[in-house]
Amino acid sequence: MSDDPVDQPLPLVAHLTELRDRLLRSLLAVLVVFICLFPFANEIYSFVSEPLRALLPEGSTMIATEVASPFLTPFKLTLVAAIFIAIPYLLYQIWSFIAPGMYRHEKRLAIPLLASSVLLFYGGAAFAYYVVFPLIFGFFTSVGPDDIAIMTDINSYLNFVLKLFFAFGIAFEIPIATVILIWAGITTPEDLVKKRPYIIVGCFVVGMLLTPPDVISQALLAVPMWILFEIGVFFGRFIQRRDSTAAETE
Repeated sequence: MSDDPVDQPLPLVAHLTELRDRLLRSLLAVLVVFICLFPFANEIYSFVSEPLRALLPEGSTMIATEVASPFLTPFKLTLVAAIFIAIPYLLYQIWSFIAPGMYRHEKRLAIPLLASSVLLFYGGAAFAYYVVFPLIFGFFTSVGPDDIAIMTDINSYLNFVLKLFFAFGIAFEIPIATVILIWAGITTPEDLVKKRPYIIVGCFVVGMLLTPPDVISQALLAVPMWILFEIGVFFGRFIQRRDSTAAETE
């Protein structure tokens, strides 16, 4: 079987036209999802803010310090949620654009990597919501002075949680990045294992940079990053072994 790309090369104008069409489809998909979600914008914000509201002292509420915040904050969250939900379709459009230039063996590996990257991103966001948020909000709401009323601004809260959502979503892509580096021949599992102490330190540095300035959230990001790195090395060994077997067979 030939290892040449399956599809014939297209001229530059055709590539640009296809790129435009796929960008328009992606924007249309996000718009459709946004229109469907917008009537529930307040409910979506209530769901996202529940980890903090459940821990607020009795009599405390979230507040809006700007005139337009009660409208703009749920609006922004709904737009982000629309992009979040549309990620599989957006990645499909990216895949459809680059797939014609890939070899058959590359496609066989790229498809499971693409599907895994989506699931890991969603898993990272879910981990942040169900595990990280209750812990760090419980810590923050319990260490303040007794005579200080906790009344968090809704826009400040949204910016805070979106940062954590994307930080954990991206951090959970570490196995995919590790597998790609090994598959591309940039590094090997053995080299990564030798550099494990530096990678662990790097995980905690990244955790410090991407999370609020407290040890709890830093550790909650750094430890999963380390575990996911080990998972990536494990699957990288499997792929390396399979490629070596295929090369020997050929």
